Order: sequence, then structure tokens, then C-alpha cells
Amino acid sequence: MQILRKNFALKILSVVLALGGWSYFRFANNPLITARFDQQLSVPITVIHLPVGYVAKYLDKEALVSIAAPKRGAPPLKPDDVKAVLDLGNRTVGVYNVPVELVAPNAVVQSLSPASVTLTVEKVEQRTFPLAVHYNETGNRAIVTSESNFSPTTVQVRGSSGDLSHVAAVLLNVLLPATPSKFDAMVHPIAVDASGAEVSNVQVSPNLIRMRARFVAGVVR
Repeated sequence: MQILRKNFALKILSVVLALGGWSYFRFANNPLITARFDQQLSVPITVIHLPVGYVAKYLDKEALVSIAAPKRGAPPLKPDDVKAVLDLGNRTVGVYNVPVELVAPNAVVQSLSPASVTLTVEKVEQRTFPLAVHYNETGNRAIVTSESNFSPTTVQVRGSSGDLSHVAAVLLNVLLPATPSKFDAMVHPIAVDASGAEVSNVQVSPNLIRMRARFVAGVVR
């Protein structure tokens, strides 16, 4: 009876070990069990080697990168670990279709979108514009400007040749007061197009102008 009990325990142990070994060899190399999902990252597209004095304009600002999942136990990649760049070395004014290059050490790239980017390279220029004052009415037309002055009277506008071509004037926007008063403040000059809309992507220097004015009661007819 004692021998039977000992043999029974050994048999149970043998069955457990056999099942464990079978499970390991059955599932260890099964691709359905060990499959790892690809990792997708959205990374900014940046420009490198662009000659000084030029600017690149393009619409695609992000690249979607699919990377093979890291080996078991390895940490997943972060967006900062992957760079998507456009190499614009020796490119001057013109329209180009440039391939997106990935800098991703120790990563297996499965897919990349977009694979290339169409862009325009323009020259950065600077032009001088005279300042003008634009008075915004408050509804009280009885207030008029008696005197005004500002310094300097001209500004430098810097931007791409395409953006500068839209600049028609540079204005100082001043709100007319509801009652007679004096005005003495720093005002931001704004570059506008022919319709009066602000032109973005240009820099106005100086960016603050001291404006002085005296507002008095006018004669309403």
C-alpha cells in the first residue's frame, strides 16, 4: 500500500512535467502566440541643410511611421527617438519634391507616410515701409484728432519673397476715445494686405512704436 501511494505521487508529477514540456514546445514558437504588434508614431517633419537666407514652405508637418515592435523585454520607442527630415542641401528658389528621410537608430521601419513632400523654397527678404495710422471709431463721431506723432516713421518688414509681395501697408491701429483725451502709448505695427487683412509669417521691426495723439471734440454737422 505504501509503495502504491509513492508510485501514485510520482505518476502525478510525471504527468505535470509532461504537460509543461508539451505546452512549452507547442506554443513557444507559435507565431499567433508570440506575435508582436507594430508600433505607430507621429513625428514632426523638419528641414535640414537649408542654405542661409532661404525658407521652406510645405503643408505636411507630421509623418506617420510604423515600426516593428521591439524585442521582448525592450522598451518601446518614443517619438523623440525617431526623426523625419527633409534634406534641402544646395536647394535655392524653386519647387521641389523631397523624400522624407528617417533617422531611427535600432528600429525596423515597416511603413512611412508621406514618403515625400512637395515644398517651395523662397528667399528671405527685407523691405522698408512707411507707417500710417488707422483710427478705429467707437461710434462717437464727435471726437477727432487734433494732433498726432509717432517715431520712428518707417519700419523694416522681413519675410519670404512670397509673403512680402502681399504686404500693402503697415498700420498703427488706434482706438478713438469716447471723450476728448490725450493718447500716449506703445502700439504694435501690423502689416496688412490690400484688403486690410493682416499678413502673417512676416516680422515687423521695431515691433513697438510710441504713438502720441490729442483727441478733441469736433463739430457734428
